[in-house]
Amino acid sequence: MSDIADKFGPLRKGMLEFAVLKTVSAGKAYAADILKKLGTTEFATGEGTLYPLLSRLRRERLVEYEWVESEAGPPRKYYYLTDAGKKQLAELEDYWHELSATMKKLGA
Repeated sequence: MSDIADKFGPLRKGMLEFAVLKTVSAGKAYAADILKKLGTTEFATGEGTLYPLLSRLRRERLVEYEWVESEAGPPRKYYYLTDAGKKQLAELEDYWHELSATMKKLGA
């Protein structure tokens, strides 16, 4: 990892919730699918980080899950955003746009 990437480590960690909510907003998502999608981005993480985060998001009523039977084994939990989760995601997106606009203004 480069020095620049290291400097942004705390920012990426802080934005992981945003990234997970954004990923789940695309449709019901199995944890392994979330990990796979995040794994192709700067937000790559492991099960030891994702599962506690999903549990916290559920306690905060931002995500919920349903059990779906699987042909390849036991039933799987598929996560989806609640109305509160959709609202939180919209607020995070708005704030992200504000931050981005601020950075652009600073360089003008």
